[in-house]
Amino acid sequence: MSLALDPAAQDLLFREARTANTFTDEPVTDEQIQAIYDLVKFGPTAFNQSPLRITLVRSPEARERLVKHMAEGNQAKTSTAPLVAILSADNEFHEELPQLFPHFPQAKDLFFAERPAREGAASLNAALQAAYFIIGVRAAGLAAGPMTGLDFEGVRKEFLDDDHTPLMVVNIGKPGEDAWFPRSPRLAYDEVVTTV
Repeated sequence: MSLALDPAAQDLLFREARTANTFTDEPVTDEQIQAIYDLVKFGPTAFNQSPLRITLVRSPEARERLVKHMAEGNQAKTSTAPLVAILSADNEFHEELPQLFPHFPQAKDLFFAERPAREGAASLNAALQAAYFIIGVRAAGLAAGPMTGLDFEGVRKEFLDDDHTPLMVVNIGKPGEDAWFPRSPRLAYDEVVTTV
């Protein structure tokens, strides 16, 4: 059985896409990011939580503040990428549930009254949305360079607040010269899928 998605789109989103390590200086516009968000916001999350929050780092001053919190191997590419996004989980996402899950508004208090429950749900569901975001960047014809090599607490203190947990930093732009490392191996279907 073949996939419904066109093979060229499969290549764009998955087979040919990789983490970019260099970028051209072509700007990434707010309109592009809005188009990406307007597509990926439809990806599913539990209770339609939608806890992902995106902080776009555009100004040179903000870029400098971010780069100092990146691991050494991630600093140069973060300082030169056309756009950098900090993806975080909003641990107070439940406040939006009456709007986002209107057919069951009591879910806000029934399931998410306690902070530990919210943090676990926010982390999982924002990570799902972060994956959708990366696919959306690819769908826009751009390259994404997601990174978790950073000082998470430093990024939180510098850019967020106690209600937001940073998940990753993503460099975004058109791929530059020698942008890709060689493709790493993947597990085979029968190594991953078990039928019971």
